[in-house]
Amino acid sequence: MKVELAQLAGRDNGTAYNLERALAAIAACGADTQLIVFPETHLMGFPTADTVAQIAEPLDGPTVRAVLAAARERNLAVVIGMAENDNGRFYNTTLLITPEGIALKYRKTHLWASDRGVFEAGDRYATCEWNGVRVGLLICYDIEFPESARALAQLGAELLIVTNGNMDPYAPTHRTAIMARAQENQAFALMVNRVEAGDDGLMFAGGSALVDPLGTLLFEAGREEGTFSVELDFDRLQVARQDYHYLDDQRLKLPGEVVEHACGLRELLIPAC
Repeated sequence: MKVELAQLAGRDNGTAYNLERALAAIAACGADTQLIVFPETHLMGFPTADTVAQIAEPLDGPTVRAVLAAARERNLAVVIGMAENDNGRFYNTTLLITPEGIALKYRKTHLWASDRGVFEAGDRYATCEWNGVRVGLLICYDIEFPESARALAQLGAELLIVTNGNMDPYAPTHRTAIMARAQENQAFALMVNRVEAGDDGLMFAGGSALVDPLGTLLFEAGREEGTFSVELDFDRLQVARQDYHYLDDQRLKLPGEVVEHACGLRELLIPAC
């Protein structure tokens, strides 16, 4: 599978600018690219409690519709983050958009300091089948919690995609975490981070990466903007799992109700505290 990692700078509360850059990156994809991945909340940047109501959009809003149209035109899939408005409730959301529509929606379950008071936490993990691969989504801080990726693995995920907004001085944390999450779940892990300074002065650390199911770092970007092409060989899943499979051997399963949908969507609902 050919994937492009769009490690871009963005503007907080700058939807028109961010969308223009996303559409340009999609249009410039290689002819054999099947998927392009963008950073956390790329479409809107990071709103504040004062701006989120004006900036966030519903999933059927004009910005997502524009990305869907671009995906259809290029016949590829797009993973991209946004600030979602669901009838006045706001979420840090990442979407897997295919030419057929939104295949997967994930709302960040672990809110970092700057998310709190702006977004609500999501209440479930989800995977879907895409191009013969079961895909799960995570967002930034989620990968610092092993249970997040394990929840997706319990739902059958073979590819973990992380939209990231990680900043200094925490770049080493996510480099370590993404390798661990791939290795301990015997799945590919893709992480795409933002770069350059945000409106609040935070310096985003780049370091977008691809890790194979053995935990081997196959690609790591630097701190500069760029779109990087990587290739995933899913035969590596069989290599990683041929002698042992952690999910079969683990002694404790994560709690929560698993819901199977006719469309192939598979969800694990997070139990109430």
